[in-house]
Amino acid sequence: MVVNFYDMHLSDSGRVALVKERGVAYEGAERMNNPTEIAEMAKDLLTLDRMAEEYVYMLALDCVCHVMGIFMVSKGTVNLSVASPREIYIRALAIGAVKIVLFHNHPSGSALPSEEDLRLTERVKGAGELIGIPLADHIIIGAGGSYLSFCEQQIL
Repeated sequence: MVVNFYDMHLSDSGRVALVKERGVAYEGAERMNNPTEIAEMAKDLLTLDRMAEEYVYMLALDCVCHVMGIFMVSKGTVNLSVASPREIYIRALAIGAVKIVLFHNHPSGSALPSEEDLRLTERVKGAGELIGIPLADHIIIGAGGSYLSFCEQQIL
């Protein structure tokens, strides 16, 4: 499958527009409905398990969990990245997502969620319920292949 990476840019008229940045061939699962597969994709395509700063990404999915696109939502510091439900859902709406998955890395190596991770997840979940694009999972990528799925841990 080809995984497309998107961003939001300003057009010449000053309007926000969806822009395809690149497409990457990926030999992973066709349907991304398993946290292990999503974590593997994040490590394979984005090397999130080796990044020195926190990055937050949003995976946009259709109704059968095919990947519609991946968006970088935020790049932060060694232990913090600020993400907004508004920015996340602008991207989800622009691409026509039916559901989304958030994933980000922890440069410390620990995949345990911080208090800010928990707050962000609740805010994004609430916004998704209001507009009808549910947050299907939030996955934290740690070191050495470790990850934590909020769904698997029954946090979400």
